[in-house]
Amino acid sequence: MISRRIIRIKVLQILYAFFTSPETSINNTEKELFFSLQKTYDLYHYLMSLVIEIEKFAEGRIDLGLKKHRPSGADLDPNTRFVNNRLISQLKINVPLAKYLESSKLSWVNDEDLIRKLYFSLIEQDFYKDYMVADQNSYTEDRKLVEDIFKYLILDNEDLESLLEEQSIYWNDDLDFVVSMILKTFKKFKETSDERQALLPMYKDDEDRQFAKDLYRKVVLNHTENMVMIKQHTLNWDIERIAFIDNLILELALSEFLYFPSIPTKVTMNEYIELSKYYSTEKSRNFINGMLDKALKDLKKANKIIKAGRGLIGEEVEE
Repeated sequence: MISRRIIRIKVLQILYAFFTSPETSINNTEKELFFSLQKTYDLYHYLMSLVIEIEKFAEGRIDLGLKKHRPSGADLDPNTRFVNNRLISQLKINVPLAKYLESSKLSWVNDEDLIRKLYFSLIEQDFYKDYMVADQNSYTEDRKLVEDIFKYLILDNEDLESLLEEQSIYWNDDLDFVVSMILKTFKKFKETSDERQALLPMYKDDEDRQFAKDLYRKVVLNHTENMVMIKQHTLNWDIERIAFIDNLILELALSEFLYFPSIPTKVTMNEYIELSKYYSTEKSRNFINGMLDKALKDLKKANKIIKAGRGLIGEEVEE
């Protein structure tokens, strides 16, 4: 589940903490790196359970209506399509999800106000209204509703974003990515899926976990050499005036060029230029693009770039 891009972002953030906090050690910040990656995986399960809580709130509303002293016709004959949503029912009995939430002590029990707001926002959405009155009643329609809840209700929700920021500083940049992984997970669910339906693993394989550790350590251990290289390729720039975050992005890219033979240089270039869009100014992005292009050409001429397998230089490969 944890993508290489998320790993790069987390490494960038932890490197910033390491170099700006003189009392930190490489081992402690490495532990923090893996803790931050674990928190992303926590959020994956935490948000997936949120739709269950919204459905439970809807069930509670129906029960309250039935218990009224003078229930209306709608109270006596409620539309139960949402509370009978088949995908949500599968999530409610999913063993991997329940076990992870229990072991991680993740719960929405103290966030009833948020659940209430999300529910009342949901019932005003056109996609929800259409779903509740549609003639077609299929598993596909049930899954689409849940997907729409994540796309249009959970994403870009200020109340939810504020709550997540309060709960963990490691969740500030994770929401979009985690929702995309949840939607990917839902595609794996079928109408016949039972309580053992697998969720996404934290890492695609052991190689990705090792990549996080190696990338972080390569930058830290080769920091002096990296800065010399950056200075050589920024002769017209005062290196002291280059934004610190830009220097870190450059160091990460240079480290991938030199020490990760299986990663194509084209992939590295694209990934760090993309990261600069979020963490640098437009002027910085152009600078990073130009500097990396020049550095890569010089490193190739000096035969310092050694790529093998799927990472052959010039090969167009997607991660």
